[in-house]
Amino acid sequence: MSTSPEHLLEKLKDLPPQRLSEVEDFVDFLKNRDERAQRAASRRLGEAMSRLDALDLPPLTSEEVQAEIEAARRERRNARRADHR
Repeated sequence: MSTSPEHLLEKLKDLPPQRLSEVEDFVDFLKNRDERAQRAASRRLGEAMSRLDALDLPPLTSEEVQAEIEAARRERRNARRADHR
């Protein structure tokens, strides 16, 4: 479902003031929910980065990174094949 802002504004113009207040409350709710989710994701990422840093492991070489990517791709392909059986 794709609604343009202009189309939504036209619909809003037809609403009575009480309904506009409800729409505003809902928009605020959506905005706050998205902001909370983003803050939570940022916090989890920061925690994960701290745990990784605490391991004090040497950086991966380019070859090791490539091997990890290839292993993940193989695993994904195998999982798709298993799903299609």
